[in-house]
Amino acid sequence: MSDLEFWEEKFAGTEYRFGKAPNAFLARQARLLKPGMRALSVADGEGRNGVWLAEQGLDVLAQDFSPSAQAKALTLAKERGTDLAFEQSDITARIWERDHYDVVVGIFFQFLKPPNRARVFDGIRRTVKPGGLVLIEGYGEAQMQNNTGGPKIIENLYTENLLREAFAGFAELQIDTYDVEISEGPGHDGMSALVDLVGRR
Repeated sequence: MSDLEFWEEKFAGTEYRFGKAPNAFLARQARLLKPGMRALSVADGEGRNGVWLAEQGLDVLAQDFSPSAQAKALTLAKERGTDLAFEQSDITARIWERDHYDVVVGIFFQFLKPPNRARVFDGIRRTVKPGGLVLIEGYGEAQMQNNTGGPKIIENLYTENLLREAFAGFAELQIDTYDVEISEGPGHDGMSALVDLVGRR
């Protein structure tokens, strides 16, 4: 099965695998977001986060690999009466515009092997404007003990040191590691080991 076939199968059907509500960590950062900001949401999937960002008045580009996921994201945007742009692309081959976005959001994009993840992190660093905001949430290594979502490949999981090294040199960097019960559709449900990053270049 190709990568595209894998994601198309995952996002087939009408159910929203990770729900329609925005990720809770992202929603907690609302105070940092201002209408008119240009935002990129990477691996945005079925649109729950990109649509929410657009509802806050941001100018949003939602990137994802799966046409099926983006079709559902477009449906969600229409349901909510909001607009955003879509980019269907392979994140590992994406051309990252330099100093282009005020906000870059990456929520649970942990399908990447470490070399590809490093390239994507480098792209995020390059594409966020000086003074711009990076918001990332993912599973930490302790998630290996849970059966509530995320990859069962420890190399794909986050540590605080990994993220500190990836975004070293940012003017501000806050990283939090904690366990919490989450309910984000059937894909993410139950006690989860999370790592959050709020960074300002």
